[in-house]
Amino acid sequence: MLDIPSRVRVHVEPLPTAQNDMGVCDASQQYAPVRKPDAMNAPHPPKVAGIDSTVPPPAHTVAPVASLTAPSTTPGTPASPDPTPCAPTGAAPAGPAPGTLLQDRLAGWVSDLTTLHELTERLARTTTLDAALTELLRAGSALVGARRGLAVLDPAGGAGPRTTLGLGLGRADLGHIETVPGGSLPYATLLDGGTPDATEIVHADLFAEDGLDPRHREVAARLGYAASYALPLSAETAGRLGAAVWLYDEPAEPDEHHRHLAGLYVRHAAEHIALLAEVERTRACAAAVAEELLPSRLPRVPGVRLAARHRTGPDGGGDWYDALPLPDAALGLSVGSVTGSGPGTVAAMGRLRASLRAYAVMEGEDPVAVLSDLELLLRLTEPARCATALFAYCEPALRRITLAGAGHNPPLLTGERRTEFAETSVSAPLNMLACWEAPSLEIQAEPGETVLLYTDGLLRRTGDPMDRAFARLHAAAAGVPRALRADPGAVADHVLRTVLPDGPDPAAEPGRTGRRDGGARPGNGGGEDVVLLAVRFD
Repeated sequence: MLDIPSRVRVHVEPLPTAQNDMGVCDASQQYAPVRKPDAMNAPHPPKVAGIDSTVPPPAHTVAPVASLTAPSTTPGTPASPDPTPCAPTGAAPAGPAPGTLLQDRLAGWVSDLTTLHELTERLARTTTLDAALTELLRAGSALVGARRGLAVLDPAGGAGPRTTLGLGLGRADLGHIETVPGGSLPYATLLDGGTPDATEIVHADLFAEDGLDPRHREVAARLGYAASYALPLSAETAGRLGAAVWLYDEPAEPDEHHRHLAGLYVRHAAEHIALLAEVERTRACAAAVAEELLPSRLPRVPGVRLAARHRTGPDGGGDWYDALPLPDAALGLSVGSVTGSGPGTVAAMGRLRASLRAYAVMEGEDPVAVLSDLELLLRLTEPARCATALFAYCEPALRRITLAGAGHNPPLLTGERRTEFAETSVSAPLNMLACWEAPSLEIQAEPGETVLLYTDGLLRRTGDPMDRAFARLHAAAAGVPRALRADPGAVADHVLRTVLPDGPDPAAEPGRTGRRDGGARPGNGGGEDVVLLAVRFD
């Protein structure tokens, strides 16, 4: 997976041939005959793969040299004579056999490559930006022997996304680091473009350095780190992305071998992070488009209060909600979902919602007629698409809702005295049959009760079978505290927090959609959109 140039290519089985190819005398002339050495399977250093705190250097029986035939250049040591001439027959060798040295070198290289391969495989399995940055910090911590670190994502040109993530550092710790003046941070020159060719920044002993910013000294003392090692995050396709920094509890710095390994790993990781950052930007754009296709605010009608929660899935789904005023102080309420995901589905959702609004204005008092017209339009204009929908004609003064559904989940009525699903008839989704038709249903609410309209994503994101998901939703609505029942937004938040495994979306605002997917877990329906519309009667 890594582009590491091969420095020596040797077939180790025929040892005498390998020795002759590397300029060493035939073993039969220089050394006494020996049996095939057991060192062919010389013990490799343990594979760490980011598990141990440090990576051991490659095992060598002698100090590394530039080549097997180069003279010694160690300071204070006389240069060794030219090893090319053959030694007298029977003379003891001056050092280890060249084959043993070669085997040890190969063992070290194989160990390094195995470690990097395992680390990069773990990185490749990450599918979100935060997970990739966390894996980067963990692997780098193992390679350079540091316990803590932080990754700063600040792409050149302000393309985003921007974030700071820590390993062994809490939010308060990251906040302290951010109070250090920008030019004095241990990774500052990697982000400001002042040294574009910088490949690393080493502070082996922060407190022994002259000119250390007083605030940096104070923060380092508070957090308990005395040295740092920083590498740039830069990709060929995306340019500068940010920096990764590892912090040492005591004065220290990685040796040349571990710096080389960390540099190789980080260069590979930057390409993966650049790809995930681009995916994150694309998802944000799709979510923004979906946001603009939904109501920016909900209408205010005497006798009823509304609250909506919308969470866009990572792939951009086609769920919608709507509320529009109708003649005679009535309200038209709708929720629905277009099958599929991606920009095409989002566009289809916008067209379907706009058409439903038009039909609701013309004949909203008859929900069956509204959905029948919508089904006919979908069948004639987009025969390959399928959608579920629910439309309700709400009369706040009478606390009455008349609704019809096409393949949609039944509404949930909840209050202090009861929590029950409406008994809707089973019907096919829109465009599934030659002609859709289903009877309407009337719900009579009591003062203080709330009707919840929702899409399939709310149930699918639980990761449970549908019967258990319905039971979970019912229990969540029945368990709303009495102090929260007067606020439909609080009711919706409590239901989301109780039903979904990842809780409510912190970015959601009352009456407005959330702009993030809320960190849904892969494998539990996390790609589904979620819509929840709460209607409380006064």
